[in-house]
Amino acid sequence: MALWKESPSPAAAGSPVSNPAAAPLERTPSPERPISEPAPAVSARRPTPKLATEGGESVIAANITIEGKIEGSGNVRIAGRFKGDVRIDGNFTIESGAQLTGQVAAGIVVVGGELQGNIESAKRVDVLEGGVVVGDVKAGSITVAAGSRMRGHVEFGWDDEKAKIKPGLVSSG
Repeated sequence: MALWKESPSPAAAGSPVSNPAAAPLERTPSPERPISEPAPAVSARRPTPKLATEGGESVIAANITIEGKIEGSGNVRIAGRFKGDVRIDGNFTIESGAQLTGQVAAGIVVVGGELQGNIESAKRVDVLEGGVVVGDVKAGSITVAAGSRMRGHVEFGWDDEKAKIKPGLVSSG
């Protein structure tokens, strides 16, 4: 590590333009560290890259085929092919041209591609134009765009606790 003198050297003092970086700075010994001891190395570490957090989104790219299971929190977007069940606390999107074979449990489910399987306990399901759902859907609300296709049993707008019949409230008639 080079340290440079900030005042001009005696030879350069008489010149009209002085160069403060021309001569090295003289080091004086300090009580903590003698002059013969080398200076501590300065670390030139790169900052650690930030990992995806709960608010992040995981993506399965268009040319990828995966078989397995997806579980966790955060958002997931599929543009390729996936075979297996999906259980996440975040939002789940099947892009146009993507295919999923398996069960889905997520907060909001958006289907732009093809889903062969059931959607369970979603707050909202959006089936976009060109989207295909072959399976049962149970959600708080559902939006089905013109040009989409569905085959299966659909339940929406029911709160599980309100749908249950409470004893004593049913008349015998």
